[in-house]
Amino acid sequence: MRTLVFAAAVLSVTAAVGLAARQDSHPSIGVGSATARRGEVGYGELRVPRGVDAGSTIPVAVVHGARPGRVVAFVAGSHGTEYASSVALTRLIAQIDPAKLSGTAIVLPLLNVASFEQMTVHLNPVDGKGMNSLYPGSSIGTQTQRALALVVSEVVEPADVVVDLHGGDLDEDLRSYSYWTRTGDSAQDDASRALVNAFGLDHIILRDIDVADAGSIRSLGGYALSRGKVVLVAEAGRSGTVSPADVDALTNGCLNVLGALKMLDRVIKPLMKPVWVTAGNRVQAGQPGMFFATAARDSVVKEGDVLGFETDYLGRRIAEIRSPVAGLVTFIRGVPSTWAGATLANVSPILTEPPPYKRP
Repeated sequence: MRTLVFAAAVLSVTAAVGLAARQDSHPSIGVGSATARRGEVGYGELRVPRGVDAGSTIPVAVVHGARPGRVVAFVAGSHGTEYASSVALTRLIAQIDPAKLSGTAIVLPLLNVASFEQMTVHLNPVDGKGMNSLYPGSSIGTQTQRALALVVSEVVEPADVVVDLHGGDLDEDLRSYSYWTRTGDSAQDDASRALVNAFGLDHIILRDIDVADAGSIRSLGGYALSRGKVVLVAEAGRSGTVSPADVDALTNGCLNVLGALKMLDRVIKPLMKPVWVTAGNRVQAGQPGMFFATAARDSVVKEGDVLGFETDYLGRRIAEIRSPVAGLVTFIRGVPSTWAGATLANVSPILTEPPPYKRP
């Protein structure tokens, strides 16, 4: 029965995406300086022009299938030290055979190059702004805003589907999961759920947004949903590690998306018993100090359970960190460094089944 339901879901996603698909018949396609003819792979970059601060470049590859079809954008590295996701997309490029592909894959493995090169967590060190919180950007803003405006015009707008990959940053010990982000549009939501099922990560965070609310569409995923795209967000990798299991999970998940969309001939195994959780409750530090986790990522805790403790810089305990809710520890701080307001952990209540969409 589950296999039949999954097959129906795949038909749903191909039908829903097909409504928007351009079935591009052009003999070549270009994104930035990357150009590919049918059946070829093109390599290049998006060139962010100099403005109020320095310009930059963003690497991009275009895999242009031998046959017409949909356009899928794969993006990683909004946070440049979430390494597993960026490595996964560099490997994805080589695993898509353009001769066997219908449609086009646009691949941006490393959006935040300055973060990667300077090992800066969460932000672009050039202007101190987040590259997943300022969409749709601005052509007259700082480097982050100019880069995002370019991503919108060159990548998001041509795409039918947007896959946004993340993972635990240098300070986050994270378990892998996907997001099913719902907008209340049943066709869009059903198509996104089918891709989440196809991607294959067995933990799914449920999040409802209102695309009419500007605050809900500042991320890549939220903005793409507001533009009518089918969106999947997935995370794997943690604390600066690049484990084969995490990289393979993301690379195979992306190939599964192409298989579910009938762009590649690929057998998809349905998720049998996914674990559904809410977006969760973040626990923040009240003061600077050192944090030491006593709970493990992926553990199930009760409300009030101890997650860890803080000390001052002389080793004296200053706070005991407890869970505000019962649920799953989706990530916990993996380094001692902390400051007032720093996120120490996230605990997500576990759901038996996804409830109906509820507008925030």
